[in-house]
Amino acid sequence: MTGQLKYRKKLTRPQFRKFMADQPPFMVVMEACGSAHDRAREIVKLGHDVKLIAPQYVRPFVKRQKNDTTDAEAILIVAQRPEMRFVAPKMQEQQARAVLFRARERLVHQRTELVNALRAVLYEFGHVIPKGIVNIKRIDAILEEPNGDLLTLVRDECQDLVKQIAEQTIRIDTKTKTAKEMAARADTAQRLQTMPGVGPLTALAVEAFAPAMQNFKRGRDFAAWLGLVPRQHSSGGKERLGRVSKAGQADIRRLLIIGAMSRLNWMGRKSIPAGSWLARMLERKPRMLVAIALANKMARGIWAAKLTKNENYRGPAQAVATLTTCAAAT
Repeated sequence: MTGQLKYRKKLTRPQFRKFMADQPPFMVVMEACGSAHDRAREIVKLGHDVKLIAPQYVRPFVKRQKNDTTDAEAILIVAQRPEMRFVAPKMQEQQARAVLFRARERLVHQRTELVNALRAVLYEFGHVIPKGIVNIKRIDAILEEPNGDLLTLVRDECQDLVKQIAEQTIRIDTKTKTAKEMAARADTAQRLQTMPGVGPLTALAVEAFAPAMQNFKRGRDFAAWLGLVPRQHSSGGKERLGRVSKAGQADIRRLLIIGAMSRLNWMGRKSIPAGSWLARMLERKPRMLVAIALANKMARGIWAAKLTKNENYRGPAQAVATLTTCAAAT
């Protein structure tokens, strides 16, 4: 790739497809956007090699004013840099899983909005309801109380909100069931679920949003891609580490942290082996910080044991038992 200008044409979508079909195989570089993955699959079918670049890597190379021409020049400059990291194009099946995951998340957010609206109405009339969908039964009891202090109009509106919440819950349960069935059919998702704290939704999110693990040289790179590493502001050989960057894939990161926190809450401090890494962390650090560190370890485990080595999860005790058995056999 020499970067010499050969064509300067403005093409519509149909014209672009025809133009690419008439060209000999070459490398095509585009910004990663909503339609980039579908366009990349079409171009690959025509025999070309496609690379996608994250927009935040292109923006610093745009000259002064932003337009299509300067964007194209910036993309060309960035593509020629040897250290540049590219976005792996997604397959249709992977994008379909992402559509299901996003649809369920959207319904959960909408239901949360309805629950908060219902709690706000009741709060105006002196009924304080804690957060959480589990408290919907308390709301039903207040609305069904025959001698309640709520006006008929307020009661009717609250009951309408309760019906909407019930409808959203049914739709969420349906999509959750579909997600679990998809996770049960996929071999990789089944291996992911052997790790404590990783459920069907987490496995589906990894399959939907994570690229092939071969794109990461080590587990730390995958954890950094998720945003589970400290923000760095180092200089002059002196490391300055801050809070978690949160600059990576938010969906997988959030589910891993939730899974790690559930492991800590489920295990409890007394059930954690004394002297272990987790026990030492809990003695010195807050539980939420330990959960983030555990989520980082889980991310590295996903990279190593699940998607690279194609193995089921083995805990420390299982690994020691395996080594002992091998030593005895020899």
